[in-house]
Amino acid sequence: MKKVVIIDGSRTPFLRSGTEYMDLLSYQLGGFAIKGLLNKTGIDPKLVDGVVMGNVISNVKTPNVAREAALTAGIPNTVPCRTVSQACISANRAISDACLEIMTGRSDIMIAGGIDHTSDSPIQFPRKMRKKLFKAQRLKTMGDNLKFISTLRPSDFFPERPAVAEYTTDRVMGQDCDIMAARFEISRADQDAFAVRSHQLAAKAHEAGHLPEEMVEVSLPPKFKIINRDNGVRGDSTLEKVAKLRPAFDRKFGTLTAANSSFLTDGASAVLLMSEEKAKELGFSPKAEVVDFEFTGQRLEDELLLGPTYAVAALLERNKMSFEDLDVIEFHEAFAGQILSNLKALASDDFAKKNLGRNKAVGVVPMEKFNLWGGSLSIGHPFGATGGRLLTTTCNRLQKENGTYGILAACAAGAHGHAMLLKKL
Repeated sequence: MKKVVIIDGSRTPFLRSGTEYMDLLSYQLGGFAIKGLLNKTGIDPKLVDGVVMGNVISNVKTPNVAREAALTAGIPNTVPCRTVSQACISANRAISDACLEIMTGRSDIMIAGGIDHTSDSPIQFPRKMRKKLFKAQRLKTMGDNLKFISTLRPSDFFPERPAVAEYTTDRVMGQDCDIMAARFEISRADQDAFAVRSHQLAAKAHEAGHLPEEMVEVSLPPKFKIINRDNGVRGDSTLEKVAKLRPAFDRKFGTLTAANSSFLTDGASAVLLMSEEKAKELGFSPKAEVVDFEFTGQRLEDELLLGPTYAVAALLERNKMSFEDLDVIEFHEAFAGQILSNLKALASDDFAKKNLGRNKAVGVVPMEKFNLWGGSLSIGHPFGATGGRLLTTTCNRLQKENGTYGILAACAAGAHGHAMLLKKL
């Protein structure tokens, strides 16, 4: 198996949905991220063996959005591109698939990451209208068209509002997290405190230049305003401010609010991966090595967001490591309640015995190593792109903090989990 190394990563600024990226299509965001990566690393696009991008909300015009994004960025049309989807770990899946291609010797240089643009979510007509429109393709004469028009009713034109809901349980993720937070006895105050921490740390990371270093500037016509900052970060967040918000999902008993939940986000990310031999041959200095990774699946009814616990537990056990061996820990923050529930599960002997097949807990996560540049609660969460940001941030933190090992993890709809172990080079 060939060793996979990470050269660098690039992403667009992550923006709240419905703001400056409103008029773009998904592939254009992906193009900015890939082009930024090419410029940052100086890699010749002709040397790239393949592009793999994750995506959740697909635009019907660009179903293989990786292809359109790559071509827009200047990747030659001779380079094969594919789009993969695994909910919020779509970029993690894309990166892992690219790693497997390199590990097995099928490729030497891969670009992987993800794209999501919830501002451009496809909105459908009701099914009865879609059936009418499908049949209307066969209409030929004026009489046929008039007859078709006579069948239309006002209700046919009411659009189906998009919802981020779990298909199997018909619950939105916030409802599941409210249930899980209650199960793990995570208080509203603790969730609010974690959310404030995320925003304040992200603001500090912006001012220190850590987060801007990950980004490519985006300039959009006609005014060509420079976008170079995540617009969801609220550095002035305080416990007093967020405590005033009402529950967002379970209005009566819930503890999740707009402040302690991640928000709908537009953005894209990309990372450059190589075999160690190819990196040496081309004179690149990798930031880190991909040691190992893990994907898991859990019960949808009550473990939807516990993927990090299962994936991290399996990954650390296989590599005979503990949290004490890690210098950088980065988890995707879907909700503050989700993060705190996973931290509690990882530290619980009882949970380990009943659910992980272990004699004792995985361990207590040291917060002085955890998400020190903020996370999805503040930076934002473009579903298919977050994994690329997590990987880039983990690599950069290892470099700046002079660490050796780092781990990143995320939960996803469908009750999936992912974790990846990195080693600084």
